[in-house]
Order: sequence, then structure tokens, then C-alpha cells
Amino acid sequence: MSVFEGHTDGAGRRFAIVAARFNGAITVKLVDGALASLASHGVAQDDVDVVWVPGAFEIPLVAHRMAASHRYHGVMCLGAVIRGETAHFELVANEAAHGVAVAARSTGIPVIFEVLAVDSLEQAEDRAGGIHGNKGWEAAESVLAMASVMEMLSRSEV
Repeated sequence: MSVFEGHTDGAGRRFAIVAARFNGAITVKLVDGALASLASHGVAQDDVDVVWVPGAFEIPLVAHRMAASHRYHGVMCLGAVIRGETAHFELVANEAAHGVAVAARSTGIPVIFEVLAVDSLEQAEDRAGGIHGNKGWEAAESVLAMASVMEMLSRSEV
């Protein structure tokens, strides 16, 4: 039996972050968490590129472009969609999630989806450094582990 499990050592790896400006007070905290996590795992600041887009709906296009460049070991997608009074919330959150998944599958590069889809600003704050931690930090740990797994798989017969 072969077991493949990624590690979070980021030394020598390059990453991209695609972040939504909409609900920017939340997204900035997610980006800060991701950057702090990458640094704590050995990723050099010069090995990270951050691209800001208007909103969560625009994330997949840029995430796909960054992943397709094959300049990065992984891409993190960060943002916050907060439920309002219309169906706009569902449309944006669903399309962002779907587009990010397509970007990962079509490029073979890990593209991590951490666009918060929450009912309130309070729930977003709880996940951007509040009582539920920082989901940006967690996205960085996920992208590090996935980059490691993908490298292991490329060297194996899988």
C-alpha cells in the first residue's frame, strides 16, 4: 500500500493569492492570515503574488490564469460573500466555487477555495481572525499540503 500525504514545508515554493476587494475589511484579514501562514511555513515573501479583483465573481478567471501560467505551486482564492435580501448571494457564491474548481481541474494546479459564504458580517469576522480562527491561514496550509501531494504524485506511478 502506498500512502501520499502532503506536508506544509513551503521553502522554495511559489504561490498566488487572488483576493476580492468587495467586503474588503474581511478579505484583508484573510490575506494577512494567508501571508502569515505562508511565512511561518518557510515561503519567502518574494515567492508570493497577490492579485486583487473587484469581487468574488471575478476570482475564478484570474485564478485560472495564475494556475495556467504554471509559475505557481498553488493558488489561494480569498473573499467574503455575505447573504443579503436577494438571490445574488447564492449566484455569486455558487459561481465562484464552481469556477475555482474548474480552474484546479483544468490546470492540474491546486486552487484553494476560501471564499466565505456567510449569513452575516459577524460570521465573516468570526472566520477572519475571530473565534473560528483565520480561514486565510487555513487556506495557506491547504495549498502547501496540496502542492506537496501533487509533487509526490508526479514523481510516482500514480
